[in-house]
Amino acid sequence: MKAKLIGLALATAALTSGCATILTEDNYKMNVTTSNGQQTTVAVDGQNQTVPGVVTVKKENKDKVLVAQDANCSDVALNKEVEGAFFINLLSGGVFGSSTDYGTDKMWRYQESVTVPCS
Repeated sequence: MKAKLIGLALATAALTSGCATILTEDNYKMNVTTSNGQQTTVAVDGQNQTVPGVVTVKKENKDKVLVAQDANCSDVALNKEVEGAFFINLLSGGVFGSSTDYGTDKMWRYQESVTVPCS
């Protein structure tokens, strides 16, 4: 009987927790290069980051922009996309988990890689 209760508790927790909330981070890391291969600085989420390299972006329910700090480079739009782990909740019937993912903004991601156009 005790084993059944533990099993039921674990199943309930699995169905009501957000998969993307558990399986993903608060930030998303993307590879950013420049079209001319030169090093430059971009700003996102109020922080300057050097590229080429890995840029960290806070997951949020909004599109963002990588703002080029060099006058010879252009800004790049970052479009939000749904994180794949979010769909695990829908397939498993986890309505509560899906709303948890939405509420924590962890259901969002951005492009895996982008190129900053520079002349």
